[in-house]
Order: sequence, then C-alpha cells, then structure tokens
Amino acid sequence: MLNISILIFAVAALGGVFLASKVLAGKLAPWPVSIVHALLGAAGLVTLILVIMEGPENNRLTAALALLVVAALGGFYLASLHAKSAIAPKGVIFIHASVAVAGFLTLLSILL
Repeated sequence: MLNISILIFAVAALGGVFLASKVLAGKLAPWPVSIVHALLGAAGLVTLILVIMEGPENNRLTAALALLVVAALGGFYLASLHAKSAIAPKGVIFIHASVAVAGFLTLLSILL
C-alpha cells in the first residue's frame, strides 16, 4: 500500500508541476487539472493514513503525513484563490510545492 501511495503522490506531483507552470506564467490554471491534482492528493493522503493505521509506528511515515497535510492546506488556499479567479502569489506556489516535495521525499526515503 505504501508503493501505491507513493505512486499516487508522484502522479499528483506531475500535475502540480503543470499547474505551477501555468500560474508562474501569469495564467489561471485549468480547473480540470486542478481538480484531478486535488483528488490525487486526497487519495494519496487516504492511502498514507491506511498505511500508518495498519503497520507498526514509523516516525518517517508520520512526518511525511504531517508535511503532506500542511501541503494540502496550502492547496486549499490556492484553490480558494483560483475560485475567485485570482492568480496565486508565486511565493505561495513555492511554499506549497516545497512542503509537498519535502513530504514526498520523506515518504520515498522509507523505500530507499
């Protein structure tokens, strides 16, 4: 199940790179891609929670979950700006992406 969670987050990250490229170019991101990105992030969080619930305590799993939840909160903020047809500040995009990447790498470190 950990591998599935990592795969889901990896695909979500690809969508995130596409979305960030649009926003950093000063354009609104396409809603369909934003929604798929959000759904994949949510699915990744759910699978990660299931991994934590079924296995022994692992501090790296918990840290990865915490980072990815913070990234999700940032994503909700970005979606709220998008819903108002406002282009997100670049700094917020970088913070969201940085926290998500840190969470993903923490998760990936468990396999390596």
